[in-house]
Amino acid sequence: MLSYYLLKAIGCLACLLPRRLADAIGWGIGHLAWPLVPRRRRRLAEGNVQRCLACSEGEAQRIAKASAVRFGPMLMEVLRFPVIERHIGDYVAIEGLSYLQEALAAGKGGIIATAHSGNWELMGGAFALAGIPLVGVAQKQRSKGADRFIVERRTQIGMHITYKTGVREMFDMLSEGWFIGLIMDQDPSKRDGMLVEFFDQPTNYLTGAAGMSRFRGALIFPAFMHRDDATGRHTLIVSPPIYTRRTKDKRADIQRTTQQLAALTEAHIRRYPEEWFWLHDRWKSIRESFSAEELAAFEAKRKKEGTADD
Repeated sequence: MLSYYLLKAIGCLACLLPRRLADAIGWGIGHLAWPLVPRRRRRLAEGNVQRCLACSEGEAQRIAKASAVRFGPMLMEVLRFPVIERHIGDYVAIEGLSYLQEALAAGKGGIIATAHSGNWELMGGAFALAGIPLVGVAQKQRSKGADRFIVERRTQIGMHITYKTGVREMFDMLSEGWFIGLIMDQDPSKRDGMLVEFFDQPTNYLTGAAGMSRFRGALIFPAFMHRDDATGRHTLIVSPPIYTRRTKDKRADIQRTTQQLAALTEAHIRRYPEEWFWLHDRWKSIRESFSAEELAAFEAKRKKEGTADD
């Protein structure tokens, strides 16, 4: 557990720094770390950017690097959670908080669907400090010390943490009026995902939010974070809620809502491309788990639906 105590010590030092200096150190860490990213991963990120945004090679390189460098100041903000907690209004402004407050006043919980864009760690804390009872669904870290540290930071700022395996706990807490925070933009296994259109290409997308919404009739609140680098202040934008209809066709119900979430996520990324995690191998399952016939059938179905809409 040496890593835990090392992170605790670094966190204490970070909390002693003035805000501007801490932010500058964060950016410096990000820039120093970029050359250490394996070349294969950097090329993957640049290829993702170029394919999704149809931009030049130079622009793709710029966006991919900017996306990775942001992990420096993001890390510094996580280390400084004890300071940020006391001055959250200076760090985060929430737009659309009333949507969540209305559901809370009605005695209902909900699902907050977001993405790896902006400082998603700070997002959970901002909601919790604004009085929203939030369950953060976490991926267990390989290092026990790092896992203990990040869970401790998240709970100190007001979140309840459960791991991805705690599905029953999520449903129980949803029934008790909690909000379940789900990050929806990772590449899932074929079993856990569903094909949707994302950046004009077939993409395997997590269905957890849509499935949970359909099963419990819960509202889904899309929410995304954006950082103003000039001020270091974040804007957390909560969109009007959506829900999964419950018809006889369960798969179609879930796919319809999942496609809505994918479209909202894409729109946010297009607006702030430097803030998404482009280093993630987002289309790995498409390459390795889906056949050409499956992808062709999906494309044909989407074209048919598009023609019908017209």
